[in-house]
Amino acid sequence: MTLLTWNHACSVGVRAMDDQHGILMDAMNELRLAVVRGAGREQLSELLDRLIEFTRMHFQSEEQLMVQAGYDGLEDHRAQHQHLMAQILHAAHRLQYGEGVEMSALMGFLHDWFLDHIELLDQQYGPWLNGQGIR
Repeated sequence: MTLLTWNHACSVGVRAMDDQHGILMDAMNELRLAVVRGAGREQLSELLDRLIEFTRMHFQSEEQLMVQAGYDGLEDHRAQHQHLMAQILHAAHRLQYGEGVEMSALMGFLHDWFLDHIELLDQQYGPWLNGQGIR
């Protein structure tokens, strides 16, 4: 799996969300590099916890903008967010308690989910929010 890199397809046209997506990419890349370098369970757990906290904050920010703008796709979008959070919280719990976590599989899942989510689902709310004056 390659590192995530910012490209035009990642931009949703809402500066705060684009900035947060960039930070999420950086956090995922940092975790990916730690996995590749053979970091221990404690460091991986710390990095995964940091990713979880920022992801949670980002999802709340994104959903709040959708609520303010009356975005019709909010419930489906929120369900996608909840699905991802359940997956990474489960992995973090297993990692924290020394249970087996296949980190390369987790990183592959996060990588694919992130790109699919931003390039498909998030692209739908960008024009809507822009139309409501949110840039």
